[in-house]
Amino acid sequence: MINAYATFEPGGELKPFEYDPGRLGKNDVEIDVEHCGICHSDLDMLNNEWGMSQFPLVPGHEVAGKISKVGTDVASLQVGQRVGLGWHSGYCMTCPTCLEGDHNMCATAEGTIVGRHGGFADKVRAQAASVVALPDEIDIRSAGPLFCGGITVFNPLIQFDIKPTAKVGVIGIGGLGHIALQFMNAWGCEVTAFTSSEAKKTEALKLGAHHTINSRSPEELEAAAGKFDLILSTVNVKLDWNAYVSTLRPRGRLHLVGATLEPLDLGVFPLIMGQRSISGSPVGSPANIARMLEFAAHHDIKPVIETYRFDQVNEAMARLRSGQARYRIVLSR
Repeated sequence: MINAYATFEPGGELKPFEYDPGRLGKNDVEIDVEHCGICHSDLDMLNNEWGMSQFPLVPGHEVAGKISKVGTDVASLQVGQRVGLGWHSGYCMTCPTCLEGDHNMCATAEGTIVGRHGGFADKVRAQAASVVALPDEIDIRSAGPLFCGGITVFNPLIQFDIKPTAKVGVIGIGGLGHIALQFMNAWGCEVTAFTSSEAKKTEALKLGAHHTINSRSPEELEAAAGKFDLILSTVNVKLDWNAYVSTLRPRGRLHLVGATLEPLDLGVFPLIMGQRSISGSPVGSPANIARMLEFAAHHDIKPVIETYRFDQVNEAMARLRSGQARYRIVLSR
């Protein structure tokens, strides 16, 4: 039996929940959960914001722990190995995107907390192909958020072949943005943080930003016209996207990883005349997660975390709702 914390209705309190996972699949592994990050997506799923939650719902898709069981056909992982698990718990392994190495875009990929139970538990199961080994240098306490927030902001650097000489901007210095600043600085880029918070300006500079721009100042945005090769938006709210497009260089890109639910209001001519692009991306493939972990280990990059015990999960969720967390919350045993 697996002991977990589940909610039984949208927006409900998380309560102890026990379930029988059945026999372990031949291509699956079981992980003893030592730490599990809390992502805003967990809150969205708990509230059924996206209309696809199934109850009882066990959140948690930023798992760090050790393998306790392996299926009969699993050769890539061993019992006792330190590993992590992110948004996806399985892939079809046969579609063109999987065969090309883009597992994160598999149309039938299984979400760790979509139609199955996640990591707010003592154990979690997943297809071995979706589980990634942790380098020895990675701190397991703070590793969980790298498997969702970390790969979400790292993946665009690979996908768009961002050069170390690029000028990049990050909108939103929170759970995603604070990791993005660290990665982009270590990548070699000139990094600017867009923030409306005076307190976060100082924090952004400590995390790796070389410059800050007050996102509520039209004058500062205008002064940055034509500057950036890439702007990464990590927020889930509507902004004046045209103002940010104006700060892109020709062939520059505004890339969205924050899941804003409102349609984008964009003028077309600035895109056409400057050959600029608007794009988005989801997490990353297991191969790119492994690359990210190696990069993070080499440059000593780690999320800034606050920790709670698993039995404090409702307090931890309340902290996330408050918007005051700095910057990722992790449940630890």
